[in-house]
Amino acid sequence: MKITHLILCALLFSITAKADWLNFRGPSASGYDPDAAGVPSELSDATLAWKISLPGRGLGSAITVGDKVLVTAASGPDQKQLHVLCFNAADGSPVWERRFWATGRTMSHKKTCVAAPTPASDGERVYAFYSSNDVICLDLDGNLLWLRGLTLDYPNASNSLGMSSSPLVAGETLVVQVENDSESFAAGLDKINGINKWKLDRPKAANWTSPTILNVEGEEVVALQSSKGVLGVVPDTGSELFNFGSGASTIPSSAPAGDSLYIPSGGLTAITVKTDGSEPIKLWNESAQRPGTSSPLVIDDKVFVINNAGVLNCANRETGERLWRIRLERSDKSATPVGSFSGSPVAGADGLIYLFSEAGVGLVVDVSGEEGKILSEIELGETILSTASLDNGAVYIRSDGHLWRFGK
Repeated sequence: MKITHLILCALLFSITAKADWLNFRGPSASGYDPDAAGVPSELSDATLAWKISLPGRGLGSAITVGDKVLVTAASGPDQKQLHVLCFNAADGSPVWERRFWATGRTMSHKKTCVAAPTPASDGERVYAFYSSNDVICLDLDGNLLWLRGLTLDYPNASNSLGMSSSPLVAGETLVVQVENDSESFAAGLDKINGINKWKLDRPKAANWTSPTILNVEGEEVVALQSSKGVLGVVPDTGSELFNFGSGASTIPSSAPAGDSLYIPSGGLTAITVKTDGSEPIKLWNESAQRPGTSSPLVIDDKVFVINNAGVLNCANRETGERLWRIRLERSDKSATPVGSFSGSPVAGADGLIYLFSEAGVGLVVDVSGEEGKILSEIELGETILSTASLDNGAVYIRSDGHLWRFGK
């Protein structure tokens, strides 16, 4: 009996040991996965496993589910053709592709596109969301389970610059933020059938942030960020649990860490929350720790911010005090400059941060020591506006035209 129990435990461990990257910025939309081990410390031709072409345009990150890698794209003169693409993680070979016509508006700023949001998964289904307010649910074999054209239900929910908030699965609910300067709302959809479980009116302002998940006293709390601040809700009902009303950025998203949230607000503001409806406790505010476009990142007892000058700042998570900073630059001064960042930093188990600049320069930064150190750099030769994904010893990054995998 004991042997059988040990074998069963070993099998269960082997099944759960692989940490899928199921949504924008990975676990809890935090950017940090302590289970993502063995990711290469070098980005180079030697560690490039494969590179594949993608149709149309797309800014959303790749997600991984088991042996599958999934991305979205939009093609055509008006980006009305919506793509969901699935590839084999091992060799990049295509597994399936599904195409749909957009039912909502497809206008957007030329820098962004209709396929700006990153898809999400619960491990059994894939949820693709687009700036056209179309939500598509497929199984892992590419079969359509349901589709919602939210513009049909809420015709004024649009933004002339385009929207890019990524969906998030929390429990049995798919959370979507459709926040704009007209019919602005957030909704919790039943992940099985796409029907509204709840809908909340939201501030009427363009907003490109994505929801995150806090773990408060063993319960999941979804944090919705807007120009007014951050609202914490129960994912299944939309009931309000806390409200941080001191305003927040509408571009970089907050970084969760347990029951604490690190908010781009007045620089960077750290709060901790409870589920009893009490006001959030403000831990600190540091105006000098102001993120640019990239979202902040929390790793253990440190918080990291990339500012508009391309400087990576490391601060004490408990106090906000800056510990060190490093300019993100090339070792060869004659090479293409790193430039600015649209994507956010991500990190795995080995104390390494992975980030890609708009100029297509990828960097690996070791932040495990007393100061940061750039270990590796690569020039991909294409504009990169997305955030990297980590899974099973690999780094995935995409441009409009290609998806790369680095690692074994």
